[in-house]
Amino acid sequence: MTITSPHLGSTDAWTDARLLYALEEVVEKELNRHLSVAKDWMPHEYVPFSDGRNFPGFFEDGKVWEQEQSKVTDIGRTALVVNLLTEDNLPSYHHEIASLFGRDGAWGTWVHRWTAEEGRHGIVMRDYLLTSRAVDPDKLEQFRMAHMAEGFESDNRHSMLHSVAYVAFQELATRVSHRNTGHQSGDPVCDRMLARIATDENLHMVFYRNLLGAAFEIAPDLTMQSVRDVVVDFRMPGHGMPGFERAAAQMAIGEIYNMRIHHDDVLQPVLRYLKVLDIDGLGPEGLKAQEELGMYMNGLDAEAAKFDAKLAARKARVAARAAAGTGA
Repeated sequence: MTITSPHLGSTDAWTDARLLYALEEVVEKELNRHLSVAKDWMPHEYVPFSDGRNFPGFFEDGKVWEQEQSKVTDIGRTALVVNLLTEDNLPSYHHEIASLFGRDGAWGTWVHRWTAEEGRHGIVMRDYLLTSRAVDPDKLEQFRMAHMAEGFESDNRHSMLHSVAYVAFQELATRVSHRNTGHQSGDPVCDRMLARIATDENLHMVFYRNLLGAAFEIAPDLTMQSVRDVVVDFRMPGHGMPGFERAAAQMAIGEIYNMRIHHDDVLQPVLRYLKVLDIDGLGPEGLKAQEELGMYMNGLDAEAAKFDAKLAARKARVAARAAAGTGA
């Protein structure tokens, strides 16, 4: 793919303000497309309220939570807490993107629409978790308070292009995490709920991915550098929550989100769709960033292969122990 759009002299000409203005028409187009395909849905329709029981406190019949009450698997419970705590920081996310993208015009309309749609995810997940007694409600609230008290500051808040690049990948990462959590949860009700959330996340990814594609057309060198930086230093927004590293390790082993999934199902689809590694006509800095991005992806693939081998060996050991235990 050859970029033929003018660079407007030099990369220094592209300030965040100029980029926001230049992309306004694209945002309006993508917003209208999004509104035409997005379907409103009711969070309460996905929650089994008839399964609910009172918790201890003000209710005399309150029943203490015990793990045996949960229908979801151990890995499902871990991932659900991580996914919900990530959604809980929506006020911080809204502040970040509203400050960066503004609250006027098509940009502002998108920011508020995105926030409203994301709000549903936290509502339905918390209602499901409490009603179905999937997780310890006291610990969940303690984690929420600790996580939100820390707030959230994006690694990419310094740059509009970095932020657009980040959310293009992050929305897909969130979709994949929700979908895999549903598959591994062991509860069809949970799986259906997370499938609904994942549909929203995919539409959000498409919005940002298409916006990123437009950015490549008008400022290819800067956009390439932004994508390079974001991919190399990518972190999920929940990285600051209590116990995240341990939970992330469990989710990696449980095949909800790991290096192989990150490479194959998150980074590659966006890069391949936009033909990022095939773009021609870049300047020196853009070409350097493209080459470094390609090398990083090759290295990540190699690291993912090592992880795959370790995971396969672990599965074999677990299977062997299980077979020995049953006398098979």
